[in-house]
Amino acid sequence: MFNRDKNQKEKLENLKLKNEEKTREQKHDVEQGKKEEKDTIMQIKKSELDNLKNDLEEFKAKSQEYFDRFLRLQAEFDNAKKRMQRQQQEFIKYADEGIILELLGILDDLERSVEARETNHQDPEAFLKGVEMILSHLYEMLKKHDVRSIEAKGKIFDPTQHEALMQTESDEFPENTVIEELQKGYLLGDRIIRTAKVKVSKQKETIQENKKLDNNKEVK
Repeated sequence: MFNRDKNQKEKLENLKLKNEEKTREQKHDVEQGKKEEKDTIMQIKKSELDNLKNDLEEFKAKSQEYFDRFLRLQAEFDNAKKRMQRQQQEFIKYADEGIILELLGILDDLERSVEARETNHQDPEAFLKGVEMILSHLYEMLKKHDVRSIEAKGKIFDPTQHEALMQTESDEFPENTVIEELQKGYLLGDRIIRTAKVKVSKQKETIQENKKLDNNKEVK
């Protein structure tokens, strides 16, 4: 009886030890599994981090490349701008030079004509004809450069094209009409470069009213 209880007790002890061993093994397996899972996660995170680092390095390289390209384009743009400014200045300079050379040619003709009259006692009619030819050359040069005179006489006064220096009564022309051109005005293309100085017709009553206004201003 004693031996049987002893054997039973030993069996229980052995079973308990086996269960404890099994529990330890299971616990070890669980911990090992967790460790492996953690290692796997860490490996994945490390791989993702490495990929992000690589992407960042590529982005930095691309950014530097784009920045360098931007600097080159900026430098090219600045150089092109300076080159265009120089070309524009040269164009203006040489355009003026061309016009001046043409004017000098006309001036030479005029000087020769005056010199011939003084030294050879040229006939006044021939001298006048020579001057008219020189004027004709001058008009041709102005026309070539798109310079033309403003029509004034007989036109209704236009303050954008005409400058009234005088006013006078006239029965021949309607009021506010240009009756005399004192100095020609000129256009360069469609742009006015000099207004025409003119005399404008006014009715007698208008002139008297203007004089009265002027006198009142002087009295004040």
